[in-house]
Order: sequence, then C-alpha cells, then structure tokens
Amino acid sequence: MARALRALRGAAGLERGPRVRFGPSPTGFLHLGGLRTALYNYIFAKKHQGTFILRVEDTDQNRVVPGAAEGIEDMLDWAGIPPDESPRRGGSFGPYQQSQRLDFYRSASDVLLERGAAYRCFCTPQRLELLKKEALRSQQTPRYDNRCRHLTPTEVAEKLSQGLDWVVRFRLEKGVEPFQDLVYGWNKHEVADVEGDPVILKGDGFPTYHLANVVDDHYMGISHVLRGTEWLTSTSKHLLLYKAFGWDPPQFGHLPLLLNKDGGKLSKRQGDIFLERFAQDGYLPEALLDIITNCGSGFAEKQMGRSLEELISQFEIGRITTHSALLDLEKLPEFNRIHLTHHIENEGLRQKLIREVQLLVEHVYEDQQVDQEVLEKEYVERVLLLRKGHISFLKNLVSSDYSYLWVRPSVSREQLQTISAEVDEIGKLVLGLMTRPDAVLTVEELNKDLKSLQKQTKETKYSSMMKLLRLALSGQQHGPSVAEMMVTLGPKEVCGRIHKALSS
Repeated sequence: MARALRALRGAAGLERGPRVRFGPSPTGFLHLGGLRTALYNYIFAKKHQGTFILRVEDTDQNRVVPGAAEGIEDMLDWAGIPPDESPRRGGSFGPYQQSQRLDFYRSASDVLLERGAAYRCFCTPQRLELLKKEALRSQQTPRYDNRCRHLTPTEVAEKLSQGLDWVVRFRLEKGVEPFQDLVYGWNKHEVADVEGDPVILKGDGFPTYHLANVVDDHYMGISHVLRGTEWLTSTSKHLLLYKAFGWDPPQFGHLPLLLNKDGGKLSKRQGDIFLERFAQDGYLPEALLDIITNCGSGFAEKQMGRSLEELISQFEIGRITTHSALLDLEKLPEFNRIHLTHHIENEGLRQKLIREVQLLVEHVYEDQQVDQEVLEKEYVERVLLLRKGHISFLKNLVSSDYSYLWVRPSVSREQLQTISAEVDEIGKLVLGLMTRPDAVLTVEELNKDLKSLQKQTKETKYSSMMKLLRLALSGQQHGPSVAEMMVTLGPKEVCGRIHKALSS
C-alpha cells in the first residue's frame, strides 16, 4: 500500500494522495451501512491527504428513486463527511453519475469485443429463464451455459442482420491470479468454475455493475477501492476485466459487515436505520460516526466520544479485522449525550444550539404564553450549561419535565395557601436567600440553605415547603428537585416568579 500511496498513476496520470470513492445506488435513503462505507473511505482519504469521491451508480434505472441521489449527498454533508468531487460539486473526472457516462461503457465494451475478450449474446429472456428453472429443478446453482461464446463471426453477422436483440458478455477465463486484499489478505475465486459468462452491457446500452465500476475506477484514477465484503468474491472477476483492458487495477479492501448486536442484518422495515430518521429524531451526526466506528475495527482502541478528527488520526487500515461489526443502537442515546455535552462546551457550537433551543421552544410552546425574557440568549445559554451531561437530546429541554423553564406558571396566592398558611414568610425567606450577595447557587448548597430556611418557619414541614416552592416556580407537582429548578432558573427568574405568585 505504501508504494501505491507514493505514486498513484492511472489513466489520468495522477501523482498525489489516494483517490477513493463511495458509489451508492440511488434506490432510497442512505442507511447506517452505507454511512459506514462512506466514512471509512473519507477517513482513509483524509488520513493520507487524498480525495474522497461520490459517484452515483444509477445504471439500474428500474430501481432509481427520484431525489434519492440528492438526498444521499445531503446526508453526507449533514454527517460532516462531504465529498471532494460529486455530481453536485463537480470535478475533473466527471460526470459523477453513471447514467451520464454511457459512452464510456459502450467504447469499453467495443474494445473487449474487438479483442475477443467479450462477445454478443442473442439468447432470449425465455431461454435464460428455462435454463434457470432447469438448474433449480436439478438443485444446481443457476448459471448461463456460455452458448453464444461459440458463435462464429458469420453466425454473429447473420443474427445482427436479422435485427435480433443482444447483450455483451465477458469471457471468464480459468486460472485467475490471487490478489492481496487490504483486510482479508490473499484471495482468489475461480469464477469461471461457478459462474457463466456475465453480462457487462445490457440491451438498453446500460452497463452492469462489473463493467461500470471497472471502467469508472480506471478513468477516475481510483487508487483504492474500500467496499463491503459482499463484493469480495466478485473481485477476481473485476481483475480479469482489468487484465483484458490492459489496465493496472486499484488496491482492494473489503469491509466486514455491519450487523445488529444479535448478529442479524440491520432492519430497514421501519426506516430505523436511515440517516434522515436519526436527524429528525435529534441525533447528532458525530454520535452516529462514533458508534459505527466504535463497534468495528480499524482504530487503536475503543472509546466513546471521539471526534471526526480523532477518528482520522487513529485510523489504520491494517487494523481492520475480518470480524463483523455488531451495532447496539440501544447505546446510541448515550453516545449522543456525550457529543451533545461536547457541543455545549464548545463556545462556537453552543451558539448554534442556543438558536435551535429557541426555535424548539417557540414551536413546542407556540400556544402558550412564552415570555421573551426566557428566550434571551443568556438565559438559554445558562440552561444549556447547567443541563449538559443530563440530557441526551436538545428536545429533552422542551419535554413536560422542563416546561417550567419556558412557560411562567400562573399560580395564585390562594393555591399556595392550601399548602401552607406561611406563604408570605416562606416567600420572603427565599427572596432573601436568592438576593444575598454571597449566595452560592449550586444544588448542594441550595439544599442546605433551604433546610435552614425551613427551620425558621413556625409550622410548615420541609416537604410542604418544597411542594409550595415547586408549585410557585413551575406550576407542577412533580419534576426536578426545587434546588435544581432554582439553579437552572437563576436568581432573577426565581425572584420574579415568587413575586408574581405572592401578588396574584
């Protein structure tokens, strides 16, 4: 690999860092498995000052979902791993959408036809279906019987003159050379023993995956192909194509599967592994990047809370193991809590969070009277700083438990008197405490102070005093401790709410 990193020379004559690509099919939303493949490519490129390319592989037009390609690039941007070259950003090796590169594939298939490495196949869909049914009836793996590879030039010309439909198939040869995979080591698969000659160009002029990827990787100067392990057995086939073209292949590294914690496939049934779903639910992209690398390999050690910069610095492709990565999504809220804490502690990121909280409050409590003072930047910032480490999502701050932060309660003096007749005395004691110059506003100190204040009342028990203060401050009978409420609200807001309750 070091040799390839020192000198990358392909069709484009490159001499720079590695060029890697992520090639999703635009058949739906980007899911966690796709994000993981994109992330490993991005990290590898940035680790070695290389280039990360997004190539949309939309040659199967029947499965293309309108808007999916744009959505995939949107999600890469959201995740913080934007491509350097892509359909949206452009670049020197475009187009970056395979449906716009059909001339490349036609020319490449013509070259193979001229060299005898490929041939036209005139077998009808009906004949191919019969072959498949016969194989299944005989309990064999369906495969093409290579019938048309034996047609003479005269027979081919005659069929062409008849206007028969045809596809281009690649001649699989026996005796494939072994290759060294960056993850799985030495490998080879005698594809000619188990497969029929594959179609590389369909009748509609669109290529299959095998031809398109080989052609595009060559002309885009791709130096390293990091993709899912499901393509490992196809690599020998791709190397035969490289050999037929006379091109130097890239280096291959196949990433082990990303599975549920029980070893099963990630479920797409309810959309619970798609990035849009996580974004809508309030997860931070850093939390997703952290958990999908934490459950896998390629890094010096496993630790929660790693930033993208730390992932890049710690990554070594030689550390990737062949074991499947088991993903426990039940731990994701904890990952999010850690990264949300990091965001709150970072002054620049905190300013963005303040605005998000303000918008959340306005949206959730739009039907209720929200005083503009509780939306002031300084107030929201203090709430964030005091709640860091206690919340996993920003939306936690607008849950019913925290509604007292944003909506001032309407509590009458009469309501408070049903709890204790010493409403005025308790109010004055708390006002004195909150305006004391040397007051230490921590939960621990306030708990001590409140117990001292209760001893200055004549008849009110401590539990009743807490019930009264909770009602005055929040309008609720349940929720965080009174001391916790007071610390979060701050002296000014606490005094304002008590004054309002005593005068109403």
